[in-house]
Amino acid sequence: MPARLYIEQPLHADTLITLPPGPARHAQVLRLQPGAEITLFNGQGGEWRATVAQMGRSEVQVQVQQHDLVDRELPHPVTLAIGMPANERMDALVEKATELGVCAIQPLLTERSVLRLSGERAERRLAHWQGVAVAACEQSGRTRVPSLAPVRTLAEWLRERPAQSGEQRCVLSPRATRTLTPMKGPSVFLSGPEGGLTDSEVALAEAAGFAPLSLGPRVLRADTAPLAVLAHLALSSL
Repeated sequence: MPARLYIEQPLHADTLITLPPGPARHAQVLRLQPGAEITLFNGQGGEWRATVAQMGRSEVQVQVQQHDLVDRELPHPVTLAIGMPANERMDALVEKATELGVCAIQPLLTERSVLRLSGERAERRLAHWQGVAVAACEQSGRTRVPSLAPVRTLAEWLRERPAQSGEQRCVLSPRATRTLTPMKGPSVFLSGPEGGLTDSEVALAEAAGFAPLSLGPRVLRADTAPLAVLAHLALSSL
């Protein structure tokens, strides 16, 4: 299978382009040689067949060829609003959520959050997570890269994000009675950190139109619950 590289620029058939530094390093690490087939995508839909034209010490040129209108996205966009889990769990969550088809991820600070980010540190982590999402897209065959929104407190995010037409809003809660069913439009799932959301936070979410949702009789970890939702929706769409 040809290597897949994300290129954040317009692409056109029958053009010779120089890869940006990041994708160029990726091509060099893979030891690609002139004539090697690769796949390019820019997040605007579909992907492009291409071949390596020249491998230099610091510059890689590729010949862009045919555009393929492939679509490997979920039928409806899914946003995850996540009380960030600590340590490396957030990295893994972003990676796996991307593989499973998430459209957007909103990292949240909640009352029980262990991982607390702000300022320059939050910006660095956000850039890192966006890179994790790009790499997951390259590996999984996705043609659109999910967006990582700036870190917000739960209260800020609920105030700033008005309900959209047809959008279904759910807050994951082990005490809920309603269970997950296939979604018929855009959906947003709010999930807590280690220790879960507090009762006051769940009430705040409900006041903003989020319906409590159960994922079954077992209590799932902060980095498992959102992935269980995505896996269910992905399988239901087959």
